[in-house]
Amino acid sequence: MASLPAVPTAHLTELGRCAAVFLPSDPPRTGRVAFWRPDGEPIAVADDGHGPTADELAVVLPDQNGEVYVSAVPAVFLPVAAALPVLTRARAARGADPAAAFWGSAGVLALQLAARGRLLPGLSPADHDAWRLGPLDPADVQRLRELAAAMPPYAHATPLSPDTGLLELPEPEQHVRAFLDAVADGLPRSPAAEPAAGGPAFAAPAPQHLPEQRAWAAEIAAGHDAGVRISLRVEVHGIDTPQGATFTAVLQLHGPADPTLVADAAEVWAGASAAGRAFGPRARMDTLLTLRRAAGSWPALTPLLSAAVPDSLPLADEEVAELLGPAGRALAAAGVQVHWPKGLARKLTGRAVVGPPGPMDGAGSRMPSLLSADALLSFSWRFAVGGQEIDRAELERLAETGRPLVRLRDAWVLLDPEALRGARDRRDREVTPLDALGAALTGTAEDDEGRPVPVAASGWLAELRDRLADPERADAAPVRQPAALAATLRDYQLRGLDWLHRMTSLGLGCTLADDMGLGKTITLIALHLHRQTLPGSAGPTLVVCPTSLMGNWQREIEKFAPGTPVRRFHSGRRSLADLADGTFVLTTYGTMRLDAGRLAEVGWGLVVADEAQHVKNPFSATARALRTLPAGARVALSGTPVENNLSELWAIMDWTTPGLLGPLGRFRARCAQVIESGTAGSAEAAAAADRLARLVRPFLLRRRKTDPGIAPELPPKTETDRAVALTEEQAGLYEAVVREGLGDIAGADGFARRGLVVKLLTSLKQICNHPAQYLKEGEAHGTSPVHPADGNPPRIAGRSGKVELLDELLDTILAEGASVLVFTQYVQMARLLERHLAARGVATQLLHGGTPVARREEMVRRFQEGAAPVFLLSLKAAGTGLNLTRAAHVVHFDRWWNPAVEAQATDRAYRIGQTRPVQVHRMITEGTIEDRIAEMLSRKQQLADAVLGSGEAALTELTDAELADLVTLRGSER
Repeated sequence: MASLPAVPTAHLTELGRCAAVFLPSDPPRTGRVAFWRPDGEPIAVADDGHGPTADELAVVLPDQNGEVYVSAVPAVFLPVAAALPVLTRARAARGADPAAAFWGSAGVLALQLAARGRLLPGLSPADHDAWRLGPLDPADVQRLRELAAAMPPYAHATPLSPDTGLLELPEPEQHVRAFLDAVADGLPRSPAAEPAAGGPAFAAPAPQHLPEQRAWAAEIAAGHDAGVRISLRVEVHGIDTPQGATFTAVLQLHGPADPTLVADAAEVWAGASAAGRAFGPRARMDTLLTLRRAAGSWPALTPLLSAAVPDSLPLADEEVAELLGPAGRALAAAGVQVHWPKGLARKLTGRAVVGPPGPMDGAGSRMPSLLSADALLSFSWRFAVGGQEIDRAELERLAETGRPLVRLRDAWVLLDPEALRGARDRRDREVTPLDALGAALTGTAEDDEGRPVPVAASGWLAELRDRLADPERADAAPVRQPAALAATLRDYQLRGLDWLHRMTSLGLGCTLADDMGLGKTITLIALHLHRQTLPGSAGPTLVVCPTSLMGNWQREIEKFAPGTPVRRFHSGRRSLADLADGTFVLTTYGTMRLDAGRLAEVGWGLVVADEAQHVKNPFSATARALRTLPAGARVALSGTPVENNLSELWAIMDWTTPGLLGPLGRFRARCAQVIESGTAGSAEAAAAADRLARLVRPFLLRRRKTDPGIAPELPPKTETDRAVALTEEQAGLYEAVVREGLGDIAGADGFARRGLVVKLLTSLKQICNHPAQYLKEGEAHGTSPVHPADGNPPRIAGRSGKVELLDELLDTILAEGASVLVFTQYVQMARLLERHLAARGVATQLLHGGTPVARREEMVRRFQEGAAPVFLLSLKAAGTGLNLTRAAHVVHFDRWWNPAVEAQATDRAYRIGQTRPVQVHRMITEGTIEDRIAEMLSRKQQLADAVLGSGEAALTELTDAELADLVTLRGSER
């Protein structure tokens, strides 16, 4: 469909409460929908020149005496394509106007018919290219008529000739049909349609005047719009005779005015019955026109066109087989139904059964280790005809006959021989336990050709599926808090402990994805202590974490599990000698990567990957090394298992439960790309998201601070976007960089183009922060024609709207005696702020990726004690693992590409232990790329649980025009 401005969500609701009328046009796709209030009041929707337009509309209204009159009312007009989201939303919305809800139902009908391929090309009355819906079968016509009969008065309250004073209104059924055609006419006109069509006709949004195609269009219309509809009735003769069965296709006619009127063609030709005579004089011509179209879909019908009476046609076995398969589907698409004899089963169904061999009750079956690649389960096929399951021997015999009509257990069945051969060729195979579990959880699997098939689980696999689906069932005793834990777990932490125990005791890896600050560390410590009390679960626990979190892990273990041995495997201390069961070993991702061989020699009872998003790239050396470590159980801890795209979720889960999501290539092609492609509203994307959720949900526990009952003691959090204007210096630099950058990008392609795009985006974000950052002022060996690096500190004040706003915020915050975290993704910008604030007499400290671990811990202590109320932090280096609950304010000086990263940073202050309300300030420069990033992040945040885009990487794939629209400086008051 042609690209149209999106209607804002607020407008969707507002317009849905208004009456709606359809205003046809030529061509149909240029029709409009007018929204108006019967009380004559204007609609509060802004006319910005890009979306809805406001004007007056002539409508017929009743007066107090029951008479009607024509009145001009204020109205808002939308093209049909742009109005569809408003109307379809109004269909089920509370408080929606009945007229808007009616047209919403009509829009859904149009989309459903189009989805079934009922689209026909032709010409409008003014000879413009136009698509319309058709052919419609009797059920479609009946549905259209029932819908038209329910049309509310205000849905067609526009007089046909308002200027003449006549009060003639559109006829409901014709008006609905015109609306359906208006929807259909816009659907095929996508950006890719014109190259595929070889020209603008029937592809371009702009009207194409094609009077020379009138004869062709008339022929198409005659062939598809014949008053009489046809169908085929297949008859079987002589089933039990020695000669064998014969088949005949009988041509049936359906009345144009009454879809329930049905007669054989011979009756109509001879006028031999009341039904035959009821079709009227045009019936023969309409029949031949429709039959000609049907023969184009299935050439076997061609002999009927030359017959004196097109009544019936003998069918060979191969033609019956075609009707059971591709020919039947082709005829259905052309509006011709095939009716088969009643009482003959003709559907072969197949399903897979996955699990251990043996009876369904699991008697004698024992669950192997699900992480073992050597343990294999059977994947066997079951087939049924007419509800009767058939075995392999019967299937082989049926397939060998090669005939569509076969005898099965004293009954005749009508089956497509090709479908029988395909079923016979489906062979049983063996699958890994995790592949089998994935199929059991989702209820589907893929056959050898990639098609989904239903799956049933057997034996202990069915029991395991039920346990995972209902973890709180009555026969599952909850885990109690370990006696050795020197703390009292909250209710949700106890539930998390119970879930972790259940998953790890089943040999399943899992991911605890609670929000930052909800106590993942203490929950994992409790799991370690609990496992030490279980037979066969003892063994040391290895925790792999970022360097900055090692100290926090050691302090938490010593505090909550006193007496539990803990050692660091890091730097110069890398001893694994005398490693006793129940010991915690702490290491970093870097050390683990370098010393994976030594770590792999230990039989770890539990391996924990903290901040597991560090291994989101499955091809990195770190991720590969982590996979080599043997473990009785694997647990990933991450507040953001998906930061940018679903491949990151695959990487984490392929470590915890290898094989569950299948190979990465297949996961990307068949699942992630469908969900991430921007078609989240499509049925395909919804089905893919639903299947992935069913597969992932048992292995990933996600709780948020805002969930009911999770953290009621947390104070409120307020998030505010603070817009600032560019200074004149910033605006000049911005426009110059955009002009130069777009010029360079226009002449590049491939990797070079992507690099230039990233460079442009980075430069613009730095200019939005401060000119000195972009110009690298104050850096050694800097070269700037405007501000040469002469060793003198750069001037900070008065050159950046963000710095001015930060000064104002800090004056207020410090005057209140509060503390603040200031995050920026650029260490250089943090140093400029540190220098600027020091000159103003503000006590600060700066933490970045190069800060040593001991120094980090000292800085956290000083901030928590109030010695330095302003904490400047690098977003990536300090966005995780720190407890900074003294801060009542969080400032995001610049925007990151993903809301999850910003949320992690905010959670340094907004976490368990925070007692003061938290204010989050996000700085955004008006009219710049940051404005567009803010809009993008707002949309991404709403879909973060299911769909995330690809951040900066996706922006490198924008077209030149889209990129220009993203980065061009828009007007703002300075």
